[in-house]
Amino acid sequence: MVSVNDVLKDILARFESGEIPEAIAFSTFPAPDMPSARWSLLNRTIVFMAGTTDARGFRQWQEINRRVKKGAKALYILVPRIINQENDEGEQRTIVAGFLVKPVFRLEDTEGDPVQYSQPILPDLPLIEKAREWGISVKAIPGNYRYYGYFSESRNEIALASKEEAIFFHEVSHAAHARLYGSNKSRPEWINEIVAELSAAVLCQVVGKTSKYLGSNFKYIKHYADRAGHSPLQACLKVISDVEKILELILLDQGPPAPNTASEPYEKQPISSPAYAGGEEV
Repeated sequence: MVSVNDVLKDILARFESGEIPEAIAFSTFPAPDMPSARWSLLNRTIVFMAGTTDARGFRQWQEINRRVKKGAKALYILVPRIINQENDEGEQRTIVAGFLVKPVFRLEDTEGDPVQYSQPILPDLPLIEKAREWGISVKAIPGNYRYYGYFSESRNEIALASKEEAIFFHEVSHAAHARLYGSNKSRPEWINEIVAELSAAVLCQVVGKTSKYLGSNFKYIKHYADRAGHSPLQACLKVISDVEKILELILLDQGPPAPNTASEPYEKQPISSPAYAGGEEV
Protein backbone atom coordinates (compact mmCIF):
# COMPACT_ATOMS: atom_id res chain seq x y z
CA MET A 1 0.00 0.00 0.00
CA VAL A 2 1.36 3.43 -0.93
CA SER A 3 1.96 5.64 2.09
CA VAL A 4 1.48 9.39 2.41
CA ASN A 5 5.25 9.78 2.62
CA ASP A 6 5.62 7.90 -0.66
CA VAL A 7 3.20 10.35 -2.30
CA LEU A 8 5.08 13.30 -0.81
CA LYS A 9 8.43 12.01 -2.06
CA ASP A 10 6.97 11.39 -5.53
CA ILE A 11 5.69 14.96 -5.73
CA LEU A 12 9.09 16.35 -4.70
CA ALA A 13 10.80 14.13 -7.28
CA ARG A 14 8.49 15.46 -9.99
CA PHE A 15 9.16 19.04 -8.88
CA GLU A 16 12.90 18.36 -9.14
CA SER A 17 12.67 16.67 -12.55
CA GLY A 18 10.31 19.23 -14.02
CA GLU A 19 7.88 16.48 -15.10
CA ILE A 20 4.71 18.25 -14.07
CA PRO A 21 1.59 19.17 -16.06
CA GLU A 22 0.64 22.68 -17.05
CA ALA A 23 -1.06 24.81 -14.41
CA ILE A 24 -4.83 24.94 -14.73
CA ALA A 25 -7.17 27.87 -14.19
CA PHE A 26 -9.32 27.33 -11.12
CA SER A 27 -13.05 27.80 -11.53
CA THR A 28 -14.86 30.22 -9.22
CA PHE A 29 -18.44 30.71 -8.18
CA PRO A 30 -20.22 33.50 -10.10
CA ALA A 31 -19.80 37.01 -8.72
CA PRO A 32 -23.15 38.41 -7.58
CA ASP A 33 -24.75 41.45 -9.15
CA MET A 34 -24.15 43.92 -6.32
CA PRO A 35 -22.29 47.24 -5.99
CA SER A 36 -19.43 45.99 -3.81
CA ALA A 37 -18.40 43.39 -6.43
CA ARG A 38 -17.25 46.31 -8.59
CA TRP A 39 -15.40 48.19 -5.86
CA SER A 40 -11.64 48.57 -5.62
CA LEU A 41 -9.49 45.88 -4.02
CA LEU A 42 -9.05 48.05 -0.91
CA ASN A 43 -12.78 48.57 -0.47
CA ARG A 44 -13.58 44.88 -1.09
CA THR A 45 -10.99 44.05 1.56
CA ILE A 46 -12.73 46.40 4.01
CA VAL A 47 -15.99 44.56 3.30
CA PHE A 48 -14.31 41.20 3.87
CA MET A 49 -12.74 42.35 7.14
CA ALA A 50 -16.21 43.33 8.36
CA GLY A 51 -17.37 39.72 7.99
CA THR A 52 -19.75 40.18 5.08
CA THR A 53 -19.89 39.76 1.31
CA ASP A 54 -22.34 42.61 0.60
CA ALA A 55 -22.18 46.22 1.81
CA ARG A 56 -23.98 49.25 0.38
CA GLY A 57 -24.77 52.86 1.09
CA PHE A 58 -27.90 53.93 2.93
CA ARG A 59 -29.78 54.87 -0.25
CA GLN A 60 -28.57 51.79 -2.12
CA TRP A 61 -30.25 49.61 0.49
CA GLN A 62 -33.42 51.69 0.21
CA GLU A 63 -33.48 51.10 -3.56
CA ILE A 64 -34.00 47.37 -2.95
CA ASN A 65 -36.48 47.94 -0.10
CA ARG A 66 -34.16 47.31 2.79
CA ARG A 67 -33.41 49.67 5.66
CA VAL A 68 -30.48 49.98 7.99
CA LYS A 69 -31.23 48.71 11.49
CA LYS A 70 -31.30 51.23 14.31
CA GLY A 71 -27.91 51.49 16.00
CA ALA A 72 -26.02 49.78 13.17
CA LYS A 73 -22.42 50.94 12.78
CA ALA A 74 -21.20 51.98 9.35
CA LEU A 75 -18.10 50.81 7.51
CA TYR A 76 -16.11 53.46 5.72
CA ILE A 77 -14.82 53.01 2.19
CA LEU A 78 -12.79 55.36 0.02
CA VAL A 79 -14.37 56.89 -3.08
CA PRO A 80 -12.52 59.12 -5.58
CA ARG A 81 -13.29 62.85 -5.62
CA ILE A 82 -13.78 63.62 -9.30
CA ILE A 83 -13.53 67.19 -10.55
CA ASN A 84 -13.50 68.88 -13.92
CA GLN A 85 -10.45 70.99 -14.58
CA GLU A 86 -9.53 73.33 -17.41
CA ASN A 87 -5.97 73.26 -18.72
CA ASP A 88 -3.98 76.19 -20.14
CA GLU A 89 -5.45 75.59 -23.60
CA GLY A 90 -9.00 75.88 -22.25
CA GLU A 91 -9.69 72.15 -22.62
CA GLN A 92 -11.80 70.41 -19.98
CA ARG A 93 -10.53 67.25 -18.37
CA THR A 94 -11.67 65.05 -15.52
CA ILE A 95 -9.20 64.30 -12.76
CA VAL A 96 -9.17 62.52 -9.41
CA ALA A 97 -8.52 65.15 -6.74
CA GLY A 98 -8.06 62.88 -3.75
CA PHE A 99 -10.50 60.62 -1.98
CA LEU A 100 -13.56 60.96 0.20
CA VAL A 101 -14.77 58.69 2.97
CA LYS A 102 -18.22 57.17 2.43
CA PRO A 103 -20.26 55.21 5.00
CA VAL A 104 -21.74 51.86 3.95
CA PHE A 105 -23.59 49.16 5.88
CA ARG A 106 -23.36 45.38 5.92
CA LEU A 107 -26.20 43.20 4.66
CA GLU A 108 -26.38 41.71 8.15
CA ASP A 109 -27.13 45.17 9.58
CA THR A 110 -30.18 45.73 7.37
CA GLU A 111 -33.73 44.37 7.25
CA GLY A 112 -36.51 44.26 4.68
CA ASP A 113 -37.08 42.43 1.40
CA PRO A 114 -34.82 39.43 0.65
CA VAL A 115 -31.80 40.27 -1.49
CA GLN A 116 -32.22 38.72 -4.90
CA TYR A 117 -28.94 37.02 -5.70
CA SER A 118 -28.07 33.37 -5.79
CA GLN A 119 -26.04 31.86 -2.97
CA PRO A 120 -23.38 29.42 -4.18
CA ILE A 121 -23.80 25.86 -2.96
CA LEU A 122 -20.87 24.16 -1.25
CA PRO A 123 -19.97 20.87 -2.97
CA ASP A 124 -19.43 17.62 -1.07
CA LEU A 125 -15.68 18.04 -0.60
CA PRO A 126 -13.39 15.19 0.49
CA LEU A 127 -12.17 15.53 4.09
CA ILE A 128 -14.62 18.34 4.90
CA GLU A 129 -15.67 16.38 7.96
CA LYS A 130 -12.20 16.96 9.43
CA ALA A 131 -12.71 20.73 9.42
CA ARG A 132 -16.13 20.33 11.01
CA GLU A 133 -14.67 17.96 13.61
CA TRP A 134 -12.37 20.81 14.61
CA GLY A 135 -15.34 23.17 14.94
CA ILE A 136 -14.45 25.11 11.78
CA SER A 137 -17.37 26.33 9.69
CA VAL A 138 -16.96 25.88 5.93
CA LYS A 139 -19.00 28.09 3.63
CA ALA A 140 -19.25 29.02 -0.05
CA ILE A 141 -18.86 32.66 -1.01
CA PRO A 142 -19.39 34.45 -4.34
CA GLY A 143 -16.44 34.64 -6.73
CA ASN A 144 -13.84 37.24 -5.85
CA TYR A 145 -11.10 38.72 -8.01
CA ARG A 146 -8.67 38.75 -5.07
CA TYR A 147 -8.75 35.23 -3.68
CA TYR A 148 -10.13 31.73 -4.17
CA GLY A 149 -10.65 31.07 -0.48
CA TYR A 150 -9.42 31.85 3.00
CA PHE A 151 -9.03 30.43 6.48
CA SER A 152 -9.78 32.91 9.27
CA GLU A 153 -8.30 32.01 12.62
CA SER A 154 -10.25 34.67 14.52
CA ARG A 155 -13.60 33.59 13.05
CA ASN A 156 -12.66 29.89 12.89
CA GLU A 157 -14.02 29.54 9.38
CA ILE A 158 -13.03 28.50 5.90
CA ALA A 159 -14.67 30.35 3.01
CA LEU A 160 -14.41 29.05 -0.55
CA ALA A 161 -14.98 31.04 -3.72
CA SER A 162 -14.26 27.90 -5.76
CA LYS A 163 -15.50 24.30 -5.79
CA GLU A 164 -12.01 22.99 -6.53
CA GLU A 165 -10.77 20.42 -3.99
CA ALA A 166 -7.27 21.91 -4.10
CA ILE A 167 -8.52 25.20 -2.67
CA PHE A 168 -10.24 23.52 0.28
CA PHE A 169 -7.21 21.31 0.95
CA HIS A 170 -5.00 24.41 1.03
CA GLU A 171 -7.24 26.12 3.59
CA VAL A 172 -7.75 23.09 5.83
CA SER A 173 -3.95 22.64 5.82
CA HIS A 174 -3.63 26.22 7.12
CA ALA A 175 -6.06 25.27 9.89
CA ALA A 176 -4.06 22.16 10.75
CA HIS A 177 -0.81 24.17 10.77
CA ALA A 178 -2.29 26.57 13.30
CA ARG A 179 -3.55 23.72 15.48
CA LEU A 180 -0.12 22.12 15.58
CA TYR A 181 2.13 25.16 16.00
CA GLY A 182 -0.01 28.08 17.09
CA SER A 183 -1.18 31.09 15.12
CA ASN A 184 -0.10 31.36 11.50
CA LYS A 185 0.70 35.01 12.18
CA SER A 186 3.79 33.86 14.10
CA ARG A 187 5.51 32.51 10.97
CA PRO A 188 6.81 34.05 7.75
CA GLU A 189 4.24 34.08 4.96
CA TRP A 190 6.32 31.94 2.59
CA ILE A 191 6.45 29.12 5.16
CA ASN A 192 2.70 29.19 5.77
CA GLU A 193 1.87 29.23 2.07
CA ILE A 194 4.32 26.57 0.92
CA VAL A 195 3.35 24.27 3.80
CA ALA A 196 -0.34 24.65 2.90
CA GLU A 197 0.20 24.19 -0.83
CA LEU A 198 2.51 21.19 -0.55
CA SER A 199 0.07 19.60 1.89
CA ALA A 200 -2.75 20.30 -0.56
CA ALA A 201 -0.77 18.68 -3.38
CA VAL A 202 -0.40 15.46 -1.37
CA LEU A 203 -4.07 15.47 -0.33
CA CYS A 204 -5.11 15.84 -3.97
CA GLN A 205 -3.09 12.73 -4.83
CA VAL A 206 -4.54 10.83 -1.87
CA VAL A 207 -8.14 11.43 -3.02
CA GLY A 208 -7.31 10.53 -6.62
CA LYS A 209 -6.67 13.90 -8.27
CA THR A 210 -3.40 12.45 -9.49
CA SER A 211 -2.23 15.14 -11.87
CA LYS A 212 -5.02 17.68 -12.27
CA TYR A 213 -3.65 20.30 -9.89
CA LEU A 214 0.07 19.54 -9.72
CA GLY A 215 1.14 22.24 -12.17
CA SER A 216 -0.83 24.85 -10.22
CA ASN A 217 0.67 23.58 -6.95
CA PHE A 218 4.17 23.96 -8.36
CA LYS A 219 3.50 27.45 -9.76
CA TYR A 220 2.13 28.62 -6.41
CA ILE A 221 5.05 27.16 -4.45
CA LYS A 222 7.58 28.65 -6.87
CA HIS A 223 6.04 32.10 -6.39
CA TYR A 224 6.64 32.02 -2.63
CA ALA A 225 9.98 30.19 -2.91
CA ASP A 226 11.28 32.92 -5.23
CA ARG A 227 10.27 35.58 -2.72
CA ALA A 228 12.17 33.72 0.01
CA GLY A 229 15.28 33.26 -2.16
CA HIS A 230 14.91 29.47 -2.49
CA SER A 231 14.27 27.06 -5.31
CA PRO A 232 10.88 25.31 -5.07
CA LEU A 233 12.56 22.06 -4.06
CA GLN A 234 14.73 23.75 -1.40
CA ALA A 235 11.71 25.53 0.06
CA CYS A 236 9.70 22.30 0.18
CA LEU A 237 12.53 20.44 1.92
CA LYS A 238 12.77 23.19 4.55
CA VAL A 239 9.12 22.70 5.55
CA ILE A 240 8.70 18.98 4.90
CA SER A 241 8.64 18.07 8.59
CA ASP A 242 5.68 20.38 9.20
CA VAL A 243 3.92 19.01 6.11
CA GLU A 244 4.27 15.43 7.33
CA LYS A 245 2.74 16.31 10.71
CA ILE A 246 -0.11 18.24 9.08
CA LEU A 247 -0.94 15.31 6.81
CA GLU A 248 -0.94 12.93 9.78
CA LEU A 249 -3.30 15.24 11.66
CA ILE A 250 -5.72 15.57 8.74
CA LEU A 251 -5.70 11.95 7.56
CA LEU A 252 -5.43 9.97 10.79
CA ASP A 253 -8.62 9.33 12.74
CA GLN A 254 -7.60 10.87 16.05
CA GLY A 255 -8.48 13.89 18.11
CA PRO A 256 -6.64 17.14 17.39
CA PRO A 257 -3.67 17.88 19.65
CA ALA A 258 -3.16 21.05 21.59
CA PRO A 259 -0.93 23.65 19.90
CA ASN A 260 2.74 22.73 20.28
CA THR A 261 4.03 25.81 22.06
CA ALA A 262 7.37 24.13 22.66
CA SER A 263 8.21 23.98 18.97
CA GLU A 264 11.01 26.14 17.66
CA PRO A 265 9.58 29.57 16.84
CA TYR A 266 9.93 31.01 13.38
CA GLU A 267 11.14 34.56 12.84
CA LYS A 268 8.13 36.87 12.80
CA GLN A 269 7.45 39.12 9.86
CA PRO A 270 4.37 40.86 8.44
CA ILE A 271 1.85 38.62 6.71
CA SER A 272 0.15 39.81 3.52
CA SER A 273 -2.65 38.03 1.72
CA PRO A 274 -1.79 35.45 -0.96
CA ALA A 275 -3.84 34.46 -3.95
CA TYR A 276 -5.63 31.86 -1.87
CA ALA A 277 -5.82 34.26 1.07
CA GLY A 278 -4.86 31.21 3.01
CA GLY A 279 -3.67 32.79 6.22
CA GLU A 280 -5.54 35.11 8.54
CA GLU A 281 -7.80 37.83 7.15
CA VAL A 282 -6.79 39.50 3.92
